[in-house]
Amino acid sequence: MSRVLSRRDFLKISGLALGSLAFSNDFPPGQWEYEPGLLGRVAYQSVSVFDAPVLDAQTVGYRFRDELLHIYKVVRPLSGPAYNPVWYRVWGGYVHSAFIQTVEVRLNPVLDSVPEAGLLTELTVPFSQPFNYSSPDVWEPNSDFYLYYQSTHWITDVVEGRDGQPWYQITDELDYRFRYYVPAGHLRPIPVEELTPISPDLPPDEKRIEISLKWQVLSAIEGDNVVFRTRISSGVDKPTPPGSLPTQTPEGMFFIQSKMPSKHMGAGRLTDDLDDRALPGVPWTAFFKKGGYAIHGAYWHNNFGWPMSRGCVNMRNEDAKWLFRWTNPIWDPQAVSDSTDWEARRQGTRVDVVEE
Repeated sequence: MSRVLSRRDFLKISGLALGSLAFSNDFPPGQWEYEPGLLGRVAYQSVSVFDAPVLDAQTVGYRFRDELLHIYKVVRPLSGPAYNPVWYRVWGGYVHSAFIQTVEVRLNPVLDSVPEAGLLTELTVPFSQPFNYSSPDVWEPNSDFYLYYQSTHWITDVVEGRDGQPWYQITDELDYRFRYYVPAGHLRPIPVEELTPISPDLPPDEKRIEISLKWQVLSAIEGDNVVFRTRISSGVDKPTPPGSLPTQTPEGMFFIQSKMPSKHMGAGRLTDDLDDRALPGVPWTAFFKKGGYAIHGAYWHNNFGWPMSRGCVNMRNEDAKWLFRWTNPIWDPQAVSDSTDWEARRQGTRVDVVEE
């Protein structure tokens, strides 16, 4: 049976996860290891818990999708992949950071009303179960997906939820007729000042993005100066079935054609290489080639520096947000408030995808 999760519920679930590992092995954290405040969500089907922070260590347990883990210490041993050397000390041992999304539990003040054209929000809890609503007495959990930390969503109304508390109505970007509901406290309205363009007065042809597939690095360049650089995850190299788009990120010179701060992907339009499930609220998308190739944030892995997608360019959400603000075409929150068009469309910043 599905239910609404409060902050207390999240912390209780996290505690239960710790307890289950405590019975399975004998590796509790020592006092010197404790760094309070970090929480992680398992973002893959399962991850292994090892008795040491190395990939050939002994497996002492497993954690499964959406389990919450207290992270006692961030460990960077000398061994391990150079592109992602981060491990997390958890109850029972160590997990590699590749499929652990660090999350928070932050409940937000609730709005009395929402603009008719919608308001952009960000999920600030580890996950939230959306519900479908057909009448005051009929609330059914959406079995297709959860909403995850740092995903972005358009809210279009405030209603009384199944628990008598305020819930936000989310209008799905993929189909404006499709609406679902989550507790209002789970979503943070994103203020306009967080979305102001970066270097808007610079001539558009002075901005350029360079993506190195070999080094899995994206650089934002103004003139001859690199002003931002970060690790990314491009498309995996694997055979493509007939009639399907290549999973490798295409090389060449492109231009951003469309920007959307929230995009429904997956369920046949998947851009990661994990499994074919719905991914609502993919944040800070910038499409640069027909076929659905985009630069965007990713909340389903934490393995940047290694190819992970089916052609798109995955970035950390905060990095993707910076790039979204920096690139052209400019996405104007005021223009959105005047209509229900949540997309900026026209030729924008140049994108060079190179092998080296």
